[in-house]
Amino acid sequence: MRASGWEAPVTVAELVDAGPLAGARMYGAGENPVRGVRIVDELSVFATVAPHTAVVLIGTAAGGGWAVEMAMRRAWEQAAACVIAPAGGLSEGSGEVLAERLGVTLIFVDEDPLIVAVRVASAASRPDAARTQLVARCATRLAEAGASARRVLGVLNAELPGTSVAFLDRYGRPLAGRRDAAAGRWSAEVTVPDREGGVLGTLVAGGSSRSPGWPAVVRTVLGLAVAPLTAWTAQESLTAARDFALQSALAERLIGNQMSEAGGSGKSGEIGERSGFGKPGDSGDFGEARVAATALGWPVGGPITAYQLRPLTPAADASLVQALVTGALGQVPVLVRGEGWAGWSASGPEELAERLHHCLRTLPWPCAGGVGAQVDGLPAVGESLLGAEAAAYVAGEGSVVRADRMGPAELLGALPTGVLRAPAAVVLRPLLEIDRDGTLLETLAAVLDEGGALKAAERLGVHRNTITTRLDRIRSAGFDLDDAATRLALQLACHVMLS
Repeated sequence: MRASGWEAPVTVAELVDAGPLAGARMYGAGENPVRGVRIVDELSVFATVAPHTAVVLIGTAAGGGWAVEMAMRRAWEQAAACVIAPAGGLSEGSGEVLAERLGVTLIFVDEDPLIVAVRVASAASRPDAARTQLVARCATRLAEAGASARRVLGVLNAELPGTSVAFLDRYGRPLAGRRDAAAGRWSAEVTVPDREGGVLGTLVAGGSSRSPGWPAVVRTVLGLAVAPLTAWTAQESLTAARDFALQSALAERLIGNQMSEAGGSGKSGEIGERSGFGKPGDSGDFGEARVAATALGWPVGGPITAYQLRPLTPAADASLVQALVTGALGQVPVLVRGEGWAGWSASGPEELAERLHHCLRTLPWPCAGGVGAQVDGLPAVGESLLGAEAAAYVAGEGSVVRADRMGPAELLGALPTGVLRAPAAVVLRPLLEIDRDGTLLETLAAVLDEGGALKAAERLGVHRNTITTRLDRIRSAGFDLDDAATRLALQLACHVMLS
């Protein structure tokens, strides 16, 4: 079932832009609907011209500048849709002035006006058939374009005159096409799905035409472009999936780019003139990387959360890791980072931690996982990756630690105890000299970790008075537990000595 407006009368501009008058020179807005055609060879025929009729001048009515000018005046009186005249009957400069003054669209044609009249009459009587021909031509051109976002957008913008078309990613940022696609008197859009049934992006079109049928035609043509764009997505994904190094390098290019989200001051017109892709202000290299990432289904905008996997034993099969990670986390980048693998996801920290925990159970090697804090987008992903790396460092085998949930114990767990053991022994020497069985050291660590004697007693399974007695002995060794700096130094030293 066709959308509303498909059978609405064609407008003069529609006939010139994409119909039987394509290539003709038009002066005037061309916004009037065309309901019929009348061939006029003498000015007296104008008395029977009905409103919204395309008037085709031949013979004496087109025989000179004066005749065309008079025909234009009579056409205005009869509320004609337009006047079609053979080239040479009136200078085009004079025709432009006359069309503007009278408000009547004037069209100059180079071929036989009678042949033009037949084609216009056919389009006016069957507007749906005329629009169907355009759609069929677009379908052929799109099939020839193949699985290429750049070529598909080129066809759409070439075959839909007076219309600007762009392909936006799921965050509303342009990937290909024209930047002014959302501008104009009307707009149309079609969603392009990804491989998993979600939203890959949106085709958006807009223009200034007042034809009630044109948006419906454009929407139909946009629908034809969904298939080649979906095929492009699958092709890009298969190409990158064959090579882990390719995806890893792509992810590095994305996170290594420090461009502002606002971008530079790109010129109007086609986006990414060299490659057909990109955002205003993007370098060509980064623009292409972002488009490739979009095709792979990676999140390139909006809130994102980083993850890190840390193998506890040697693990060299990066391709297997990639397959297992994407199987658990969805379409996310997987790149080598440090001694493990990292990437980012559109999921929040809680959901990502759950999925990463499931992923750890599928890996053939013992691993630990870390999840960073959620950040606004790729420019801040480095911060989230650092948090994920720190969290993975303190996580135990088969567990996942969230950076936004790391407490003092987790932070202390990240300290290089081998390097700090000697300084820690110096700080605690007065205590170690009187603590023959390690009871005082264990008590001090519990009190500092738990924030008080009561919770420390619960942790050690002793009476609170026992803790109080031990604290008195610790203070007698010269430690001021009321001093914040002293407490911090002692807590670090206790952790190093007990780890």
